[in-house]
Amino acid sequence: MKKLPLADKKDVRRWIKETARANKREFSVMLGLFCVATAIGLAGPRLLGALVDEVVEGTTTATITWLAIAFVVVLGAQAWFKGLARLRARVFGERILAKNREEFVGNALNLPLGTVEAAGTGDLLSRATTDVSRIDHAVRFGAPEILIAAVTVVFTVVAMVITSPFLALGLLVALPLLVPVNIWYQRRIPDVMRRMLDKWSELQSTTHETAEGARTAEALNLTGRRIRTGHDGLDAAMLGERKVRALQMRWIPSLEISYVLPVPVMLGLGLLAYSNGWEGLGTITAMLLYSQVMTGPLNEALFWLADIQVAGVSLRRLLGVRPASSSETASAAPRGQDIEVRDVRFGYNADREVLHGIDLRVPAGERLAIVGPSGAGKSTLGRLLAGMSAPTSGSVRIGGAEVSTLPDDVLRGEVLLLTQEQHVFSGTLRDNLTLPAGDWADERLLAALASVGASEWVASLPDGLDTKVGAGAVAVPAAMAQQLALARVVLADPHTLVLDEATSLLDTGSARELERSLSAVLEGRTVIAIAHRLHTAAAADRVAVIEGGRVTELGSHAELLAAGGPYSALVAAAS
Repeated sequence: MKKLPLADKKDVRRWIKETARANKREFSVMLGLFCVATAIGLAGPRLLGALVDEVVEGTTTATITWLAIAFVVVLGAQAWFKGLARLRARVFGERILAKNREEFVGNALNLPLGTVEAAGTGDLLSRATTDVSRIDHAVRFGAPEILIAAVTVVFTVVAMVITSPFLALGLLVALPLLVPVNIWYQRRIPDVMRRMLDKWSELQSTTHETAEGARTAEALNLTGRRIRTGHDGLDAAMLGERKVRALQMRWIPSLEISYVLPVPVMLGLGLLAYSNGWEGLGTITAMLLYSQVMTGPLNEALFWLADIQVAGVSLRRLLGVRPASSSETASAAPRGQDIEVRDVRFGYNADREVLHGIDLRVPAGERLAIVGPSGAGKSTLGRLLAGMSAPTSGSVRIGGAEVSTLPDDVLRGEVLLLTQEQHVFSGTLRDNLTLPAGDWADERLLAALASVGASEWVASLPDGLDTKVGAGAVAVPAAMAQQLALARVVLADPHTLVLDEATSLLDTGSARELERSLSAVLEGRTVIAIAHRLHTAAAADRVAVIEGGRVTELGSHAELLAAGGPYSALVAAAS
């Protein structure tokens, strides 16, 4: 299964820069509030240091009281500014995420259907749910805490250097441990996290497929196998989680040791400085408190850093869901409507080729029926003709333009694929019909419904075109869902239509009646019908017989019957 792409790290950096540039004012206000809160908090250790000096020198009770009151005021002001900054950060993060979600949905809807199907719906689903949730949690809670820690550490280090450069040298003892451990960790964690998230994505795909195909699995007595597959997927995902945690368990203790080490070193330097009269007890007290001030934010940062790293990989997965740029899909516009298939080969897997050198030409306006045994490659050829997938080799062209490289907005005006699998969207009947872009009058919509034999059903609805259908509303039978899909095709007005068992859910009589109704609508269009019902082939201009991924016969219904080949055998078997 081919996975959806993963954005590069430079794409993530570009996204961060663009987001920061677009929200410069809000980010500046938020950062300013954090800086004010931290600056106010740095006054606390100085006040306690002053209190120690006052006690050593001997002072009045009033002085100590005022220093204590000032310390409480500082703590209150710091808490207020920090709370306000956190609130602004979470609102800021929610606004960014809302925009990111909207862009993700837009990009997902613009992905080629072949790309989504090749990756599996579970991959896209996991990015839309699990990855978005991880980013949401990290941005709203983790990012503010990391920012607080960063501002606190920078301001505190500056304050320590200003207060006592000699005692601040104690901070350097952490570097020999801090630097190599972080280099070791950062080189390993991105790939481990990416593999872990991929395993969770595969598990979600497996669970989704099991739920979708539950009845089929039960009918074929495959329930036990699907359960084992789910357990195997869960085991693989948990193994990925354990590998991430194993790295973190070696990394986090090293970090904790690195910011505890300066304390005993500073105590030793403080004893030396006090003994020689270089620093007073108040300054030493303030410096030790400064080192402790960093401990809380650093612990919070360590707690959230793992979430931030996972969110970074999730962001790469989200940004990786994007339609190809116009330069990547650029193709010459079709200069006609003839379809030409040249030496087309295709395989869903590298080791299993489905189509073997297909050659076919379909003039504009022809009705071609494609028949053959199940598994011969009929539906696969239909997907290639509609540009849903690109051939492994060879070419599929409409009017001289390669179908698979046409932009979607151009391609859907040229050719549409209609299969037996149709979806009714929750909303009104009008909403379901107007999916093809356009401002449709009621008369056009009703005419399209009439052309596919759905007039009586629409007339029976309580609110006509404004009746709500789908989940939780008026149920639409599977056969009627196919007719609604055909009505959308009528409105989309493509010059070429590929029908892959598009009337399979209708009984034979209803299917023939619908096809007769569509004859006038489809007049002058190229229609390629992939059919099991051979009456469709009998009405076609030509019939192509596919066996084992190859075209074995091609001609009119009468010609192929007279030839006495595979087509004749199929007709005889169906009689």
